[in-house]
Amino acid sequence: MQSTWRGSHRWISRMDRYLVRHVSNLPGGNHDDFFRRLSASANNGKLWIAIAAGMAAFPGKTRRAAVHGLLAQAVASAVTNGIFKTLLPRTRPLPEHLPVFRFVHPQPTSSSMPSGHSASAVAFAVGVGLVRPAIGAAVAPAAAGVAYSRVHTGAHWPSDVLFGSALGAGAALVTRHWWPVRPPIPKTQRTAASAPELPGGKGLSIVVNALGGSFTDETADALREVFPDAHIVTVRPEDGLVEQISATADTPGTKALGVWGGDGTVGAAAAAAIERSLPLLVLPGGTLNHFARDAGIGNLQQAVAAASNGEAALADVGFVTAERGLAGAPEVSELIMLNTSSIGLYPNLVRRREQLQPALGKPLAGVVAMFRTFAAGTPITLNVDGIPHRVWIAYVGRGRYYPRDHAPLLRPVLDDGVLDFRIFSADESFARLRLLWAVLTGTVASSRITHLREATDVTIHADGAPMALAVDGEALAGVRKVHYRVVPRALVYYSPQA
Repeated sequence: MQSTWRGSHRWISRMDRYLVRHVSNLPGGNHDDFFRRLSASANNGKLWIAIAAGMAAFPGKTRRAAVHGLLAQAVASAVTNGIFKTLLPRTRPLPEHLPVFRFVHPQPTSSSMPSGHSASAVAFAVGVGLVRPAIGAAVAPAAAGVAYSRVHTGAHWPSDVLFGSALGAGAALVTRHWWPVRPPIPKTQRTAASAPELPGGKGLSIVVNALGGSFTDETADALREVFPDAHIVTVRPEDGLVEQISATADTPGTKALGVWGGDGTVGAAAAAAIERSLPLLVLPGGTLNHFARDAGIGNLQQAVAAASNGEAALADVGFVTAERGLAGAPEVSELIMLNTSSIGLYPNLVRRREQLQPALGKPLAGVVAMFRTFAAGTPITLNVDGIPHRVWIAYVGRGRYYPRDHAPLLRPVLDDGVLDFRIFSADESFARLRLLWAVLTGTVASSRITHLREATDVTIHADGAPMALAVDGEALAGVRKVHYRVVPRALVYYSPQA
């Protein structure tokens, strides 16, 4: 076995010297300076970081490809420099092997085997290409040029470059399992429903919440302009919102209820609409209005078109029963849930994600927000359907949200009949490190700390201190028990996507 290894080693050395002689015999020229500069640009991964920074300006798969390329490059560099250069000491080419004008100066002092530059270059190119093949193909010539430059400048033997390139490709493939390809998000689907046509807003009563984050004095005027025949009521801070919504819904001649405001306002209006069997027109406005987004109403023009044409669809509704106070005489509150509810650190996660989203885009902002939130947070103890857990977050979505591996962002179907229930558990040993690693590598969905399931009802008890509960952005403190259930297709809402 030992003689076989020595024979293979001598064969590799002969091949290296043969190839280096041919490189040495190439005529000098501007290409010498080019390869010297290209090689230097890749020192410490600077070239790949610069390319990734440019890619990060484009959200979606391009930004995701940049992240994966850098992750693969970091792993390849660590493995090459931290492990193999120690295990495989080798002398680099000597000055007599190449013309002096081509030889790199100063010569690196670490082991020649394997080439760290080549490992990083190939890892980045392959890592990018696994997510965005076209960009990976565009980066490949630069990676190949860096790899060749290490032989051209006398920094490495050809076999060093070949082995380093193999390590880089392997690092890209391994990290692809850490950062798996997300399954495609289903297409938007709507179940059409019958609703009255409201040309000019005739038969439409609209509630406008002045406490909505984007409210101005011109908001009601803008609504009157597009719905000249509608009955529009502006609710001021001193007015009772729920009472005003009920009174507006009871206005004679009302065929449909409209609402302008955030998620909490929309939920209150939905409760009034369901009680009176009225279709609901959700208008884009307020601090956060996720239901309008999911209903396909991104602007007033879309809302006007849906209402005028009577285009409507069906949505499931979540009902949340919360108990507060003493166990013997609890104070019971029942809330409508159109979007999401959470217990634990989720409100902090959402706040951070919304702050980062303009600069990073939704997917990457969700990753960074999760990392920051869990790094600083502490778990709570809950009893979920009779099973105790220490959790970072208990999250309930009305309907399946996507992506499944990070913070939920999109909901393409509003009447799938389920609750999207997720727990990020702290039961396992080294739970915080496990969670941070899962967030960093994109393996949250497959991690042991993550429990994903679908249900039609869920019951959660506070095992110790009372819970802080959030339902569609509205907070409820001192909760000792909460029960979620879903009522299929309980709400008719206007949607141009119907």
